[in-house]
Amino acid sequence: MSDLIANVFGTAAALCSITSFAPQMFKIWKERDASSISLKTYSLTVTCFVLWVVYGVLTEAWPVTFANSAALIMASGVLIMKWRFRDGDPETV
Repeated sequence: MSDLIANVFGTAAALCSITSFAPQMFKIWKERDASSISLKTYSLTVTCFVLWVVYGVLTEAWPVTFANSAALIMASGVLIMKWRFRDGDPETV
């Protein structure tokens, strides 16, 4: 029973981590403006997810690896859009 409870909490945590980036991604993409996003914060966030993925691979903790890989993709998407739309879309100004 304790494995089931741990897996439920782990799955919930993974889903929260992954989906937490979706609203920001959609907002940035829609408005073509990422000026309110902190480059330092998202750089740190992406670095954290990279480290978690490496940890998951080294310890063969595949749920940790897969969940953090998905979150890394989402956070990286925000970071890439930050670079692309850092001052707003020049075509809409």
